[in-house]
Amino acid sequence: MTLLGAIPIPPLHQLSSSSYLSSSTIIALTIFFALLCVCIIIGHLLEQNRWLNESITALLLGLCTGGVVLLVRKSESSRLLVFSEDLFFLYLLPPIIFNAGFQVKKKQFFRNFSTILLFGVFGTIISFCIISFGAFLLFKTIGITSLSVEDYLAIGAILSATDSVCTLQVLSQDQTPFLYSTVFGEGVVNDATSIVLFYSVQDLDFSNIDAGTVLKLLGTFLYLFFTSTALGVSAGLVSAYIIKTLYFGRHSTNREVALMMLMAYLSYMVAEFLSLSGILAVFFCGIVMSHYTWHNVTESSRITTMHAFATISFISETFIFLYVGMDALDINKWKSSSASAGTSIAVSAILFTLVLIGRAAFVFPIANIENCVGRRNGSKIEFKEQFIIWWAGLIRGAVTIALSYNQFAESKEKSTGDSALMITSTIIVVLFSTVVFGSITKPLIEAVMLQHSKPSTSDAAEIPSLEDLHQLLFIENDNSAEQGNNQSELPKRSSLSLLIRHPTTTVHYFWRKFDDRFMRPVFGGRGFVPFVPGSPTDAADQNS
Repeated sequence: MTLLGAIPIPPLHQLSSSSYLSSSTIIALTIFFALLCVCIIIGHLLEQNRWLNESITALLLGLCTGGVVLLVRKSESSRLLVFSEDLFFLYLLPPIIFNAGFQVKKKQFFRNFSTILLFGVFGTIISFCIISFGAFLLFKTIGITSLSVEDYLAIGAILSATDSVCTLQVLSQDQTPFLYSTVFGEGVVNDATSIVLFYSVQDLDFSNIDAGTVLKLLGTFLYLFFTSTALGVSAGLVSAYIIKTLYFGRHSTNREVALMMLMAYLSYMVAEFLSLSGILAVFFCGIVMSHYTWHNVTESSRITTMHAFATISFISETFIFLYVGMDALDINKWKSSSASAGTSIAVSAILFTLVLIGRAAFVFPIANIENCVGRRNGSKIEFKEQFIIWWAGLIRGAVTIALSYNQFAESKEKSTGDSALMITSTIIVVLFSTVVFGSITKPLIEAVMLQHSKPSTSDAAEIPSLEDLHQLLFIENDNSAEQGNNQSELPKRSSLSLLIRHPTTTVHYFWRKFDDRFMRPVFGGRGFVPFVPGSPTDAADQNS
């Protein structure tokens, strides 16, 4: 696809002697850089505003700019910007997901990992089925009959993808750690699941569908999930080992920072090259790099990487919403749709209603099943938390638009009118959900969660059970003498029973033992600073 279109203005040689540059590219990029600067300034001024954030500001600014361009062009398409899947998936999305993994609070994330997987995998599949089946039934009642079964399944996959980018701005990792880790973590897994479902649907043979097809879809997803995760973890460990072994920082911190950036991006590209999920790969690469690699670099490199990753992610997020806002007013898409305004609104309303129902159909049941089966009395997911999880996950974003373009682009041999209608309706859903739900989420959290708040049981560290686990494991290993005389009265429990009763705490305990004994000595990390002759560490060792 084309990123920047042509604007009928005088040839560049009449404006400048640099004839090797395209005038339309210069104008488009100038406008976007100026808009990015305006977004940063407005975002600073609105820092304490409860209703607006930088993503909504960028989206509205993009819409206003697109409207001004249409007025200047007298309702003719300027082709200033054409949505490109390559630009979004290859250049804008990777730094956002990587930085989210790099900055995420790992203990909180993995404590809720089972909930995240249930929401992100099974919840997405439930939403996919409801949206696909609902669209199939309801679209025929309003006269849309040219869509195929593949199109309806694609609609389900497209609208099941939540906007993890906007989640970063409407939820706070410090104020609501449980909600942040759950909704954002679900968003990452959800995006990966939706993309896998989308491309699996495209590869299906609809002339021969049976029970084996469902098993094949499940097997494909599990393969992609675990291989993508393993690839991201491997890339992070390789970067940690190289930097720990060679210690680039003794000569140049630039090499350390560059290697971390390139290895992270390489994990995404290799995953895409192997037809895996680049989103999962780069996310887990970020988690591993923050756990090992980041502790192996010099102090100056740590400061540089923290700010560099956050800055690149921030610019990419802002650019995406500007991008979507301006592209939404591409008049050619709206002219291509032969449907009336009433039909377009009806289709958008049906799609958004199905999104509401599809998300409610898995959030509340799965959360209550988790409360009954997998959580202790003190850490249940309260109804108000379930409601926020449902609400915050209703936002749809650029992933939805990118998949919609992929399925309903005019180049495909389909009814152009209905294809264009699906694209415009998807854009309406994205704009409405981002502006309305994105602006209300922060005040809603303050009203429901933060007023008269007390320490959330869902967010509380499981310290009592962890101490109990330590004590019981020491007793099992005949180390009770080190723990005091009173602890000898505790009943012995097997590791299996502890795993059943306290799975998260038990896994975390054994992982920490394995990590300290085997992983950190090899790959570095906190407490394992690389030894360099002549360094302050060496001088301290000699003095001691």
